[in-house]
Amino acid sequence: MTTRIGLDYQGFQRWRRPFEVGFWVVMLTANTVFNGLVSWFDHVYHSSGTSNLEPWVWEASSSLVILALVPFVVAATRRWPLRFDTWRQSLQVHVLLTVPFCLVHVGAMVGLRSLAYLAMGSHYRFGNVPVELFYEYLKDFRTYLSFVSLISFYGFFVRRLQGEASLLAEPDEGPPVEPVDRPERFLVRKLGKEFLVAARDIEWLQASGNYVNLHVRGRDYPLRATMAGIEERLDPSRFLRVHRSYLINLDHLAEIEPLETGDARLTMRDGAHIPCSRRYRAQLRERFGETPVGA
Repeated sequence: MTTRIGLDYQGFQRWRRPFEVGFWVVMLTANTVFNGLVSWFDHVYHSSGTSNLEPWVWEASSSLVILALVPFVVAATRRWPLRFDTWRQSLQVHVLLTVPFCLVHVGAMVGLRSLAYLAMGSHYRFGNVPVELFYEYLKDFRTYLSFVSLISFYGFFVRRLQGEASLLAEPDEGPPVEPVDRPERFLVRKLGKEFLVAARDIEWLQASGNYVNLHVRGRDYPLRATMAGIEERLDPSRFLRVHRSYLINLDHLAEIEPLETGDARLTMRDGAHIPCSRRYRAQLRERFGETPVGA
């Protein structure tokens, strides 16, 4: 059972990457222009000791370094996500990460400013290092945690659009409808709606951090579990581990292509290519041999 919604996840995926990159570029560009104008009025219009270019050099150098650090913040947020069950531990880690974030930001920013001043025939002075560094840290502390909050909120929106899977819970009263240790169906939540996905409809699974993505008819539903844990709960006659990060549904396997390295490339019925490492290839030999399977 599916529900039609105004914003489709697959359509969103087509422009997701340009949107994400463009968002940071546009936001930091607008921030640079705004802060540059404020700084220009403060240091040029209201005084005579600063040249017209200096405020723009200050803001542009800072924004360029922060833009370069955005992938680091994104990676850190994925590694330590702010979720209801782990937000306290993750927040502690992110508070500690504000220190290297600030040190890299300030160091690279001062380097860019020094080069810019040198090109203008001048010399850049950072000022009293402990005082200025503490001042910059206060700003970077706010910036880093603001970015983490923004990325976390965006990730929450994407997950709501994409949908999240979970195992069916054992009922409070009475026997479970199906075996809890080997579920026949998974519960998927999407934009406030819930529907069931049959285990046999899962085409392949991929490990992704603390999650395992269930690939079903062109969609990925993240399930909070380990690959080893979910492998134990799937039917071994249907599902087979082929890689450290992949499990496949043998009913959806179309072709096995041996590689010179001893690994193999698996082609699924939906056209997806799944790696098969030498460690697991023997199991495929036992099931199918080396010839293409499926139709």
